[in-house]
Amino acid sequence: MTDAALAHGGESRSAAGGRNPWLIAIVVSIATFMMVLDTAIANVALRNIAGSLAAGLDESTWIITTYLVASSVIVPISGWLADVIGRKRYYMLCVATFTGASLLCGLAPNLDMLILFRILQGLGGGGMAPSEQSILADTFPPEKRSQAFALYGIAVIVAPTVGPTIGGWLTDHFSWHWIFFINVPFGILSLALVQWLVVEPDVLKRERRERLKDGLKVDWVGFILVTLALGCLEVFLDEGHRNDWFSSSFITTFAAISAVSLLILIPWELAHRNPIVDMRLLFTRQFGTSFLVMMAVGAVLFSTTQLMPQLQQTAFDYTATLSGLSMMPGGIAMLMLMPISGIASGFVQPKYLIMMGMSAVAVALWHMTSLAPDATFSFFAFARVFLMVGLPFLFIPISTAAYLGLPPRKTNQASALINVARNIGGSIGVSLTTTVIAQNAQLHQSNLVANTAQSSSIYQQTLRQAGEYLAAQGSPAVEAKAQAVGWVGQLIGRQATLLAYVDVFRYSAVATALLVPLALLLRSPKPSRPGK
Repeated sequence: MTDAALAHGGESRSAAGGRNPWLIAIVVSIATFMMVLDTAIANVALRNIAGSLAAGLDESTWIITTYLVASSVIVPISGWLADVIGRKRYYMLCVATFTGASLLCGLAPNLDMLILFRILQGLGGGGMAPSEQSILADTFPPEKRSQAFALYGIAVIVAPTVGPTIGGWLTDHFSWHWIFFINVPFGILSLALVQWLVVEPDVLKRERRERLKDGLKVDWVGFILVTLALGCLEVFLDEGHRNDWFSSSFITTFAAISAVSLLILIPWELAHRNPIVDMRLLFTRQFGTSFLVMMAVGAVLFSTTQLMPQLQQTAFDYTATLSGLSMMPGGIAMLMLMPISGIASGFVQPKYLIMMGMSAVAVALWHMTSLAPDATFSFFAFARVFLMVGLPFLFIPISTAAYLGLPPRKTNQASALINVARNIGGSIGVSLTTTVIAQNAQLHQSNLVANTAQSSSIYQQTLRQAGEYLAAQGSPAVEAKAQAVGWVGQLIGRQATLLAYVDVFRYSAVATALLVPLALLLRSPKPSRPGK
């Protein structure tokens, strides 16, 4: 049999129908590329949006936070929604919601309306990736899934790489409105192709009828607990560093609600006959390990994607466009390595590819600790390429391994949870790195300031040289001395920030290296028998 994921009785669950399954893989990748691209673009344009809408930078961060909260809430229940609504119908509903909300975001007259539309956009975007991965897992047989996920992975991982470049260019040459308008044609194209080419298999239609024959039974308690647990967790992670974590009653409240909801959610869903989230999957060896490793991949991918442009724009005075361009070579490297990883997954066991990929990422992160104040554009470009080399050998094997041994009916739920892992990992990674940078920058600045005592001959010599240079540029002697002191202060601030980033790269490298043995918990796939 050549169709993937056959149900009992030999019925195909493939979304390709009689068409080439690779055509379906391309079609479902379009919307995800649009969604992931939008997330990366919005981060770059945040300052411009705040200025245009007369909002403070802290207020404007809710543009990102609310999207992440809405997305994190809808992702875990998207498997259940796909089962109840119908996978194709639910997927098209998500794409249409995201596309319409993008148009509304671009037209938003003020910050409040933009935040409202971003929530709507997050609800649409959050359900897209789980549906797409479920379609791929059912459309391709196990021995070809890795190659299908390689094609899909190009959209998921390359989009954050080119996003800053596109976002910077659109923001610098047009306006921030276009970072949302650009989604509209892609969304319309995706809807048209999905309606035309993607099939809802008969077996899924029958399973849906069987599920609804006694009426729709909704696990409302589970839904509320998931919303509180993940929604509050996202607010806690995204806003915590801005509010000094547990020093803020606002952040403490959200952390407590999230923790209590999660503690109640797990036993409730395990005991429920028709859970809205199948928590049992997390307690299986294969899927549970895949979940943890995907969290680590999400942490590395999202934190470094945000970290590099931030470092370049704060410590090296790069423009948004230039910092985006420095990440482009990494995207090209990813584009070239994705197919190779997909092919390798057919010959090498996933756990060994994951160990190799994590080791490569750890070495690449350690290489970033050599960052110097005079780092060039080529240093950043090469460092990004070095980092991207390992990620294809993580994303594809994990996505493939997660579905090994799963019953066909569990595909939608598994796809939802593996995306939860990537999103939570990404939020934790970004939150931790941001916090470490803020705290360590203060620590390094205190240590550097200690070397600026009036009795220090090096400090006095630096002041004298700076003062002489400024005086030669036309500044009066008294002003030149004051300007020299200010210049030294700025220099100390930059060096402290740079050292804090180096600390983050060091900690990340060590943490990634320690996670390498975790992949050994994954089972080895059973070889396919001829004719299967």
